[in-house]
Amino acid sequence: MIEQAIEKASDTKALKIGPDAIAYTGTMFNELFPGKRAIIVADMNTWAAAGERVCAALSEQGISSEPPFILEDSDLYAEWSYLEKVQARLENTDAIAVAVGSGVINDLVKLASHRIGRRYIIVGTAASMDGYTAFGASITKDGNKDTFECKAPSGVIIEPEICAAAPKEMAASGYADLIAKVPAGADWMLAEAVGADRIDDFAFSLVQDPLRDSISDPQGIYNGETAPIGKLAEGLIMSGFAMQAAQSSRPASGLEHQFSHYWDMEGLCFNGKHVSHGFKVGIGTLLSTACYEFLLPLDLEGIDIEACTGRWPDKEAMKKEIETVFAGKPGHLARGMKEGLGKYISSDRLASELSTIKEQWPELREQLRKQIMSFDEVFENLKMAGAPYTPEMIGLSNKDLKTTFRALPYMRNRYTIIDLIYRCGLMEKAEEALFGKDGRWSVTDE
Repeated sequence: MIEQAIEKASDTKALKIGPDAIAYTGTMFNELFPGKRAIIVADMNTWAAAGERVCAALSEQGISSEPPFILEDSDLYAEWSYLEKVQARLENTDAIAVAVGSGVINDLVKLASHRIGRRYIIVGTAASMDGYTAFGASITKDGNKDTFECKAPSGVIIEPEICAAAPKEMAASGYADLIAKVPAGADWMLAEAVGADRIDDFAFSLVQDPLRDSISDPQGIYNGETAPIGKLAEGLIMSGFAMQAAQSSRPASGLEHQFSHYWDMEGLCFNGKHVSHGFKVGIGTLLSTACYEFLLPLDLEGIDIEACTGRWPDKEAMKKEIETVFAGKPGHLARGMKEGLGKYISSDRLASELSTIKEQWPELREQLRKQIMSFDEVFENLKMAGAPYTPEMIGLSNKDLKTTFRALPYMRNRYTIIDLIYRCGLMEKAEEALFGKDGRWSVTDE
């Protein structure tokens, strides 16, 4: 399937994953960029992990290299000021960047290279996220985390032994990002059912076919075992290829990522450090899974469509809802106006959607049940992998989760389970199920 993924990929034309893969860096570079010079971009940790070996691999193939550009900030993250530093360095040379690192380095080099009309390759140092082979870069600018359009790397090199030696939290973050594809897949199934977003069968299979195997050994991942971390890395890479194939993050991102986006915009930090993408998504996955556990037992065949359309807000009323939800948060408000109103539908369209759900619910519910893992299984797997499994572990309270939940119908112009809950008029019931007296994240101080 990897061969098929590369064949259909729009951007990435070379992948080497396996033992001693770093030794292949020079060969790949010459195949992709014959006659070009190289410049390694890394941070202090990733340079220590693999930088000198990458240098040696380039040198062995006769590739001329600039001195490496090493970002030295101990709390480096994908923020615009760091992007400008990387871009400024690349603008001062005609060399092709060889990124050595994981999520942050990859996104910075990806966008910086794109902005000056160049491509790059990445030597991954951790199985920490699915962005190695994904188009687009997630960068925080003016306090707003957004995905900027840019091409995926031309080539990717992953050595599982290097990934296994990375700090445990890196693989734990990758595990959380990958298990998120379970509810994300269910969200795409829902979106197709209502006619909001057709499933791309090839992209869907790239993510979902290897997924259960890739997340099957959370304990091995926590223990730093090479084989399960190699499987994890492959699963993450396939997710990136799926995004290339679909030209969208839809194959790998559902409601769980919208929780993360909200917290990105809050600048979420814990113990003085930015919380990793995977850790935020992992908590979002628990919440998304809880939404499915709330919804799937319900008899949506009996939904009162007339009542739902009767209370459906017009566009002006929805604007007021968005203003209320995001009061005092101008960045969130701007996003809500763009994204939330962007998926506004008429009451006639709502009636049509809900009629479809009524007709398809028995079959659709069974498909979703087969796709979704239980909340308890997701919880235990995150715990075994060393990823956060309670909001407090990333610096959030139950009340914070509830506040985020209320905002999610307006956070992204992408149909997910939150839209079905909202459009069925079930937000209050869902909120009670998740955050009420007997909910998984009980909020009692309101």
